[in-house]
Amino acid sequence: VQLVESGGGLVQPGGSLRLSCVASGFTFSSYDMAWYRQPPGKERELVAAITKGGGRTHYVDAVKGRFTIARDNAKSTLHLQMNSLRPEDTALYYCRAAEYYTDFLYAVPGGYWGQGTQVTVSE
Repeated sequence: VQLVESGGGLVQPGGSLRLSCVASGFTFSSYDMAWYRQPPGKERELVAAITKGGGRTHYVDAVKGRFTIARDNAKSTLHLQMNSLRPEDTALYYCRAAEYYTDFLYAVPGGYWGQGTQVTVSE
């Protein structure tokens, strides 16, 4: 099982980035997916989640209206479009696969994790 994130980098405030997470070794369409982030010196936190078919999404308040989570089951790929980036969005961003959508909402451990991609928002 592998989840490989990409698309991170250094961007100025107000800029955009699109993160991708390519899955292999399991049936991607059978898992709900989510993006998490861990800012420097802080705990890892949920950013956004999406159901198996993409019909339902969840965003934390801090990113609503700026970030969009999407998935392409044919390509086993998860995306996070991040617009209007702010310095407080600086973090290591991870993707996670879980059998149940509620695992993300209620911090249930388990599933699969990627290694992360660094996003830095700075002048």
